[in-house]
Amino acid sequence: MINKVILVGNLGKDPEIRTLESGTKVATFSIATNENYRDKDGNWQTMTEWHNIVAWRYLAEKAERALKKGSLVYIEGKLTTRKYQDAEGRDRYITEVVARVLQPLEKRGDAYESPPPPAEEPADVAAKSPKVTSGTPATPNNEEDDDLPF
Repeated sequence: MINKVILVGNLGKDPEIRTLESGTKVATFSIATNENYRDKDGNWQTMTEWHNIVAWRYLAEKAERALKKGSLVYIEGKLTTRKYQDAEGRDRYITEVVARVLQPLEKRGDAYESPPPPAEEPADVAAKSPKVTSGTPATPNNEEDDDLPF
């Protein structure tokens, strides 16, 4: 049987970090995932789902260091449901994703921007560059480089 969840979403608030008596860290946070669709009238609608995430030990430490409200994150884990009692003694259930993989992602606007294209080569540098006119690779002295694995 398989119990695997993969989510990419944004944090609704900063992760809450607790340290248990044993010294083990646990992080809890929620992420939102969106699904866009057209309704029967042809208008775009967005449906947002909130997912409760629990990360233990080194993943909790990673969440503490790398995540904050609004962060985009990739989560892989398993779906779990646990039971607890509220203040009035009623049984309550909560469904959570216990993270096995937690990878912060960058939003497109925050992503590394590629460097500008290189400037045109001056004519004298281009003239000195080796030109390959046959099927022979351009190697120094046309010697084969035997230590290449291919």
